[in-house]
Amino acid sequence: MSAAGSPQTGGDGPARGAVRPSGLLDVLRVASVVLDTEGRVVLWSPQAEEVFGYSAREALGQYAARFMVHEEHLDLVARLFADVMRTGVSWAGAFPIRRKDGDTRLVEFRNMRLLDTRGDVYALGLAVDQSTVRRLEQDVALSTRIVAQSPIGLAVLDIGLRYVSVNPALEQINGIPAEQHLGRTMREVLPQLEADTIETAAHHVLDTGRPVIDRFTTGRTPADPDEDHAWSVSLYRLENSLGTVLGVAISVVDITEQYRANAEAERARRRLAVIADASARIGTTLDLHRTAAELADVAVPELADAAAVDLLDAVVRGRRSALGPTEPAVMRALAVRSVDTAGVLPAADPPGTVTRYAPDRLVTECVRTGLPVMVPRVKDEDLARIARSPEAAALLAQAGVHSYLAVPLIARGEVLGALDLTRTRTPRAFDEDDLLLARELASRAAVQIDNARWYQNARDTALTLQRSLLPSHPSITGGLEVASRYQPAGTTSEVGGDWFDVIPLGDDRTALVVGDVMGSGIPAAATMGRLRTATHTLASLGLDPAVLLEHLDRITCGLDQAFATCVYAVHDPRERSCVIANAGHLPPARVRAGHPPVLLDLPTGVPLGVGGVAFSTTTVEVEPGDRLVFYTDGLVETRRHPLDERLDRLLTLLDRPGHSLEQVCDLLLRTLHEPDNFDDVALLIARATTAPEA
Repeated sequence: MSAAGSPQTGGDGPARGAVRPSGLLDVLRVASVVLDTEGRVVLWSPQAEEVFGYSAREALGQYAARFMVHEEHLDLVARLFADVMRTGVSWAGAFPIRRKDGDTRLVEFRNMRLLDTRGDVYALGLAVDQSTVRRLEQDVALSTRIVAQSPIGLAVLDIGLRYVSVNPALEQINGIPAEQHLGRTMREVLPQLEADTIETAAHHVLDTGRPVIDRFTTGRTPADPDEDHAWSVSLYRLENSLGTVLGVAISVVDITEQYRANAEAERARRRLAVIADASARIGTTLDLHRTAAELADVAVPELADAAAVDLLDAVVRGRRSALGPTEPAVMRALAVRSVDTAGVLPAADPPGTVTRYAPDRLVTECVRTGLPVMVPRVKDEDLARIARSPEAAALLAQAGVHSYLAVPLIARGEVLGALDLTRTRTPRAFDEDDLLLARELASRAAVQIDNARWYQNARDTALTLQRSLLPSHPSITGGLEVASRYQPAGTTSEVGGDWFDVIPLGDDRTALVVGDVMGSGIPAAATMGRLRTATHTLASLGLDPAVLLEHLDRITCGLDQAFATCVYAVHDPRERSCVIANAGHLPPARVRAGHPPVLLDLPTGVPLGVGGVAFSTTTVEVEPGDRLVFYTDGLVETRRHPLDERLDRLLTLLDRPGHSLEQVCDLLLRTLHEPDNFDDVALLIARATTAPEA
């Protein structure tokens, strides 16, 4: 391998074998001239030809002073030459020379005496164009001044990624003197820094020559060991003029303030996103438990690793609650969520359970004072005040709970309960930003929870009223076997005014009634109760079904903006018939053995409350074993399917022989009444039996 072959370098250690030369001498273009004792040229380098303009053929053997300097400087040159040859003391300085072309140029000289093996004396002159030297000096001075005074941290690493030089700015950034950098790698100097990423980038720059610009990194240095900082790091490959790779230059800019501002902006954006998400996801229904679950779903994992939503039990029951300093908090768990089902969940109260929290518990303090409670760094003694029991505290410790936050749920000035948050997997502790977000979530959700609470109480009241107004009938009456169901609407709607009735009449006859008051809530339930009472009274008079509906119509017109549909039928087992009148209601179905189920062809009539329209009566044959199915529209009507399609589905389900009446009721409700249906259902099925003996 030649001397210009591949470099063999090992940092600052000795070179092994041939290495590539530096390009610095080529930049200087140093000329070499050797003179004998008479001052004649005996050696003349190619660079000398460039500096002086004479070829070696022209210069060799010539008296150097005659063609290299002006006549006016001959005496001075002769004295300087004699001094160097006599004393052996080198001389250095700038001297004007005359080029072959007549131009005068200032040249830097280094002159020294040489001895050969025979003792002969020679003079060696090294000459460089002073303009080249000055330009190089200026470049070096400028680079040195820039590096020394730059506010940007600068360093040079050799190809082994060991520090070669460090500027004062990087000393300050790292908090380590420059001399403690030299000869060491980055991971050795800064063990707390994630050096792998930067070193990988440095190797890439060394291999490809392509710089890496603005590589972001974070970490801690001895300059500020307690706080994370952020830096923008750029890396460039260093080469000399011959292309020899010298190492990597690194620039480091501290962008901690920008990083923190961006982080704060990102946290603000995240808060807005979570709040927007909460606005869309919390309160989609008026179901209390679902609303609480929606709050917990938003909080996990955006804000916490586990969340629990608990209300004061008195609040759930519709009473106001104000805790004294020594009173426990009786809490009802509504929802709990966790990123890890094996973590906090075993220590949490299952939804629906009621638990007494002692006065010293943090959640008790939260609901008593109406103020948030935050424990950024949870210790063992804190767990005893967080959990409901020592066993639960042990489970929380096992799950790795290290940070805790509880915020009150306050709506319309009343503390309803608390949102309980813990962190296990997330390493960052709760801070003021998290508290701000949690309070905003709790504030928005509390209004929705309060609405759901009052709705739930009102709905329960209406449902209780409605159920109290529905009949309790024997399974067999007169010549009929009867089964019935009432199914409230889905949780997104109030109770309705659907009802059914089974009214024993004289001579073993039975009146069957199914109706639906338009509207919902307590007003609809109250109207239903009044119509049911009126129907009982009118039925006792033995009126024709059409006449009875006319009386009900006049009664309904007297109620405020009340309308209702109704089917009234009187079954006579001796006549084996059923006399039916319809007031705008869906037709009943008849099921006969050996025949497909059908909808009875009845005049539809108008709803009760319209007024002024006569009703008609239809007589239907009913043999023992026949079934009549009465229902309200909540069973078959949906927003997604045509009514005819749903009625066909009803008839298909009825065409299943061998099922008892109770089984048929359950089948119809289970299959047809969808969970999100916005209407309640009244269902009445009667099967004709053998007529009782007279």
